[in-house]
Amino acid sequence: MSQRAQDDASLSKRIAAIHERSRATYGAPRVHAELAAEGVFVGKKRVARLMKQAKLEGVTRRRKHRNVSRSKEQVAPDLVDRNFVATAPNQLWVADITYVPCWTGWLYLAVVLDAWSRRIVGWSTATHLRTELVMDALNQAVGQRRPKEVVHHSDQGCQYTSIAFGLRCREVGVRPSMGSAGDAYDNAMCESFFATLECELLDRRRFKNQAEAQMAIFEFIEGFYNTHRRHSRLDYDSPIDYERRHALAA
Repeated sequence: MSQRAQDDASLSKRIAAIHERSRATYGAPRVHAELAAEGVFVGKKRVARLMKQAKLEGVTRRRKHRNVSRSKEQVAPDLVDRNFVATAPNQLWVADITYVPCWTGWLYLAVVLDAWSRRIVGWSTATHLRTELVMDALNQAVGQRRPKEVVHHSDQGCQYTSIAFGLRCREVGVRPSMGSAGDAYDNAMCESFFATLECELLDRRRFKNQAEAQMAIFEFIEGFYNTHRRHSRLDYDSPIDYERRHALAA
């Protein structure tokens, strides 16, 4: 074998290991970023070529839009207007609910995501869609981050427009914000996270029961997404690494 072929063979092994460590979700850009973090500097096209030869592919998102039902209880103003920009942590949180199918029924997942670092700062699961589901996610986020005047942006689902949720936001200094009814683009950042969750976990697994789904979601959010998954919008840092890097820079 030529030296180039030997180098390709060695690099292919490292690429395969990174791809496996990413739960077979990374495509060439994230594999390239992971190699650079390990001190291996090669071209993106070379990584893409070797992945193609090894038949290694990243997963792609299944795009869809979900409608939300409008409640007439307490609809907050839209303080975001589709401008999901934050220059520091705890300026803007986005929140939503999704459905996880199990053989024994549905599991519902509510999340709170920090727009600055893309980190999931609060989440909860339940077998019901009562207001406690989103309250638990909010309380976890508030307990972990201790924000001051953070904007909490969601859709107009009845859980977010409930009187109890509005009172809790007032108690902890959270400013509610809501997009227009039935428009997924008004909460696009949270929809993007759910698209990642569906693509990289839910579309690839089938759960026997809600307990199994809950454990898988915990492992995905806390064991992979927040801590290891590289985000192109964060210069291919994970959310936690991004926060640490900017904390050191400050």
